[in-house]
Amino acid sequence: MLIDCLEAIVAQQVDVGFRIIVADNAEEPEARERVEAMADRTQISIQYVHAPARNISVARNACLEAARGEWIAFLDDDELAEPTWLAALLAEAGRGGWDAVLGPVHAVYPDHAPRWMKAGRFHSTGPVWVKGEILTGYTGNVLIRRSMVERLGLRFRPEYGRTGGEDLDFFYRLRDGGGRIGFAPDAAASEAVPEPRASLSWLLKRSFRAGQSHGSRLLAKSRSGVTEIPKAAVKAAACGVAALLAAPMPARRNRLLTRSALHCGVVARMAGWSEIQSY
Repeated sequence: MLIDCLEAIVAQQVDVGFRIIVADNAEEPEARERVEAMADRTQISIQYVHAPARNISVARNACLEAARGEWIAFLDDDELAEPTWLAALLAEAGRGGWDAVLGPVHAVYPDHAPRWMKAGRFHSTGPVWVKGEILTGYTGNVLIRRSMVERLGLRFRPEYGRTGGEDLDFFYRLRDGGGRIGFAPDAAASEAVPEPRASLSWLLKRSFRAGQSHGSRLLAKSRSGVTEIPKAAVKAAACGVAALLAAPMPARRNRLLTRSALHCGVVARMAGWSEIQSY
């Protein structure tokens, strides 16, 4: 998928110059030869960086360190960007004066995936608005203003690099520092869903882990779960009951179950459970 991803980036229909940075997180430089061979076939500058830690935060920080332009776009190596992806991100950044702009990631399901999963597009990624604002983001498809990152001294925290949630934490801190996050619906990328992830159990585990990440933020802000744990517990129970009532409707039922798992993750983290490792 890495070469397919690079080819889609090289083919971007955009009026500005750019270069590509590939951070290889494996212990050995496994992707070096493929990346350098790709660089020899294109006029776009491609820089290979070996960041051997098997820690996604280390890889993303290596990209931040190597970047030189005013804007940094992140895309996962198993995603394919649409030809106008980068142009749409830059256009929205200019229109809104944003410090970060998110784009949607559309899931592409294998044929055997359950019908309810395809209908609900459970693996697709997009922003979550709270009272009309986007409070945090994700790195699968995003454009970030480098000057804001440097002014705030932002880096992805290595302690979240194996559990996941490093991107949520990063963008929460960007917002806390005065950064504004927008959304470009036309800046689309697609991602094939691997077979092991096309299951309800995987979705529940992912939601539980996301809840743990949110619980970590609440702990950092309040250092107390006295009020937050009961709130999250009530939400988890309410979603569980609603899921039972929605049993005849698989997509709605499983959406509610994943929400319940998220709130359970908040409770678990604030009660002192260690975060599960996703990587």
